Amino acid sequence: FTKCCQETGILMVVKCRQENTALKDCLVGYYSDPSFYEECKAEYLKQREEYRATGIKKKRQKFTPNV
Repeated sequence: FTKCCQETGILMVVKCRQENTALKDCLVGYYSDPSFYEECKAEYLKQREEYRATGIKKKRQKFTPNV
């Protein structure tokens, strides 16, 4: 989807519909997976606990897409 949008520019709304639909389907699959939800929840609670103990925010990881 990202590649399509970068190549298409302002016409991405029209030309990248198929890629957008595929992206949404993939995300819905992850969001509705209970094990993935619990994994994200555990990671969040761990980071929150560290922040409350130290007062130092952890830097966010950069996302590198699997192209």
